Formats: sequence, C-alpha cells, structure tokens
Amino acid sequence: MLLKINADNPEGRKINQVIEKLNEGGIIIYPTDTVYGLGCDINNQAAVEKICRLRRLDPKDAMLAIICKDISQVQEFTQQIDNPTFKLLKRNLPGAFTFILPAAGSVPKMFRNRKKTIGIRIPDHNIPLQLVEGLGRPILTTSLKSDDEILEYFTDPELIYEDFQKLVDIVIDSGNGGNTPSTVVDCTQEKPIVLRLGAGMLEFS
Repeated sequence: MLLKINADNPEGRKINQVIEKLNEGGIIIYPTDTVYGLGCDINNQAAVEKICRLRRLDPKDAMLAIICKDISQVQEFTQQIDNPTFKLLKRNLPGAFTFILPAAGSVPKMFRNRKKTIGIRIPDHNIPLQLVEGLGRPILTTSLKSDDEILEYFTDPELIYEDFQKLVDIVIDSGNGGNTPSTVVDCTQEKPIVLRLGAGMLEFS
C-alpha cells in the first residue's frame, strides 16, 4: 500500500493505520529527516529478521538502530548515559544523527551485536516520531539503499513503491526524501568519534 501522509501535519487516522500494521508485525518504508528508511516494531523478531534479509544484514555484526520519541525513551534502551554524552544528545536531538551507545538489557536480543551497542535516532520529522509515540516503543530503522550508480539512496516514494510493494506492507509518501544519511557518532569511547559524516553538523556547546 502507498499511503500519502502530510509531513507537516500528519493525519491521525493514517498514522493509526500504520501503527496498527506495525502491531501486526508489518514492515513499513517511511520518511525521516534524512533518507527514507525500512522499519518495524523492535519487539517483533520475525519482522526484524525479514528486514535484515532484505538489507542483507547479519544482526550479530550489523549496527542496528532504533528510532526513539525522546531522550527519556533513549535512556530505557541504553546503559547509564554520562553527563557529557547527555548534553551532547540534548543539544543535537531531534536531528540528523545516529548516536551509538552501549545497549541496555531491555534491548531485544536481535539488536545485541557483538559490540553490545545500539544506534539511536530521534529524527526531526513528525511522521516517525508520531509512529513511535503511538506504538509505545521504538521502531527499527535502517536506510533504504539504492543500486543506482548516481543516487545512493531511494528518494522518490512512488519509485520506492514500484520496487518494494511486494516486499513491505506500507510505503509512506510524504514527498521526496534526501540522499544524505545521518551523521553517525560513536559515544562508547572516552570522547565522541564521528564515524560517518552525513546530514547532521554536530554541535558540542
């Protein structure tokens, strides 16, 4: 299903329709403040496994990420965040970042890679934030990569639907997405390390 949702003022009925599908174990493609992503309920192991197969990811090695609604929810799925890291998150989120943090025991087993870390996103985009809010728990997020030689990521939701309509349950169309992924910041060391420079410009103070 291709479902048009207004990015600035998402229609509640349509958001609830997507949440219902997530609760059923469905897989969705949805917009973020960077690129379109593949997602599902983090508690549905079958859905997570299917996304890993679609993206050819090994959960034991992959740095899987989740979308949270706010920093309070981030703290539910990570080990205790020290004060400098908390300030860094507070200053830069919501925003175009994936912060790598030590995973807490509450993180589903599928997400516990060998490094025992988890990627955290709070995108500056109404649709994924409202989905997480309504679902009551985070959703898996992984970028929707393209095989195109020019565009690394899918940007046109109608073309996304053409390619993925038989592989996912819902493709959300909120207009063209970007082609630059999030900036990835490793916060598991003594000082934050930028592993991938993307759309977000990190502010420290």
